[in-house]
Amino acid sequence: MGTRTFAVRVSTFFKERVGLHGLGFILSLIVIGFAAVVLYRMLHNLKWSDVLDALREKNPRDVAIAFFLVAGAYLTLTFYDWFALRTIGKGHVPYRTAALAGFCSYSVGHNVGFTVFTGGSVRYRIYSAWGLGAIDVAKICFVAGLTFWLGNIAVLGLGITLHPEAATAVDQLPPFVNRLIGVGALCALVAYITWVSLAPRTIGRSSWFVTLPRGPTTLLQVGIGILDLSLCAAAMYMLMPASPYIDPISLAVIFVTATLLGFASHAPGGLGVFDAALLVALPQFDKAELLGALLVFRLFYYIVPFAFALTLLGARELGLRIAGKERAAAEMAEAKARAAVSKTPAE
Repeated sequence: MGTRTFAVRVSTFFKERVGLHGLGFILSLIVIGFAAVVLYRMLHNLKWSDVLDALREKNPRDVAIAFFLVAGAYLTLTFYDWFALRTIGKGHVPYRTAALAGFCSYSVGHNVGFTVFTGGSVRYRIYSAWGLGAIDVAKICFVAGLTFWLGNIAVLGLGITLHPEAATAVDQLPPFVNRLIGVGALCALVAYITWVSLAPRTIGRSSWFVTLPRGPTTLLQVGIGILDLSLCAAAMYMLMPASPYIDPISLAVIFVTATLLGFASHAPGGLGVFDAALLVALPQFDKAELLGALLVFRLFYYIVPFAFALTLLGARELGLRIAGKERAAAEMAEAKARAAVSKTPAE
């Protein structure tokens, strides 16, 4: 059997028996497994007492600043949904609802994994009360995802162009190659903004289509994504060990790259993949101190928002149930009153 025939059979097998979703799941497992091996090799000799000592030595002021920076990042995430709603023409949905949907969907999606499905389910539960359907929610997810990726391209493109050696610590490519990648990313971003500015652009067909934001509106979209990532990177910077020194831009490049790897793995919270990428890219730091910083960041960015989101969703469901019972009782009382009136003999 020739090489070409074998390749065709393998391709056919994956298309018919596994499918693209299954292939993506297999690749995710490979990435997670690779990260687990890296983490084991780097941390199996680490003493947890050293990590606890590193946590105790954290400056309370820096920890407090990191907490508020993460809070600011989650506030920015609410604008993802607010922007998406206005992009698809659903401006009647108030900001408070967009904030609830954005915060809860990302908090749940970050921790459970497969953000498109888990976050989309949370969004649908909230937005359906305002008359939005599954197609509307899919459009919101698309625009919010576009905001995220435009922000990533802007931050990584600028960061890699200025500090290509930071990306080299993660992808092991020569600095000049990374600089070319950074310049290419910025050029692609400028080309996209120019493209949507020249004429109305529509993505999709039939009943599923989105008219992309134009000109200044796209710049606002990019700004939301940049602010979100910058606040997260700044929070991580505040939690980093005091020495050796690392400049904020280099850390931002490494942090965003590690975040994307964790996102691509679909692991809950990028667990293992995100951490392994940072540990590999920052070998100059003491492992116990760096692990302590990662634990605090995970507490602030994943665990606290997740617990708060579950509380909000639970309170909302309880409120809806109580309101539903009261409405049902009122309707029943009104029906009884109408029945009593109808039975009264006419004078």
